[in-house]
Amino acid sequence: MPSLAQLARIAEIEFSSVVVDTIMMGSKLRLLLTDSSHMDVWVSQELRNRFGFHWERRHLDGLIFRYDNFPDVKWQHLDTAPFHFHNGTQEDVEAAPFAQDVLQGFRDFLAFVVRQI
Repeated sequence: MPSLAQLARIAEIEFSSVVVDTIMMGSKLRLLLTDSSHMDVWVSQELRNRFGFHWERRHLDGLIFRYDNFPDVKWQHLDTAPFHFHNGTQEDVEAAPFAQDVLQGFRDFLAFVVRQI
């Protein structure tokens, strides 16, 4: 499982067009973005391959986007379960369009952020 420091380095180098700063906040990493939104990154150091990437935009346009693989019976019908994507709201959930590997999924999610900004 990659460390938060490794993910911060990827964000700072590969996504410098939108990532202004990275901040370690205990068990999560916060990415500050050019549009004044932020993205929180959590990767479990205890459970193999458990992660969540949350892009918070409610203060800008009322939207959130999150890619995670937390098991939830509400989303078990999705083809990619437990991997799922909250597309704009907490309840608007669809099959995950991103890689299931943590590192590639992180890069895919940040590429989505770049396209949206």
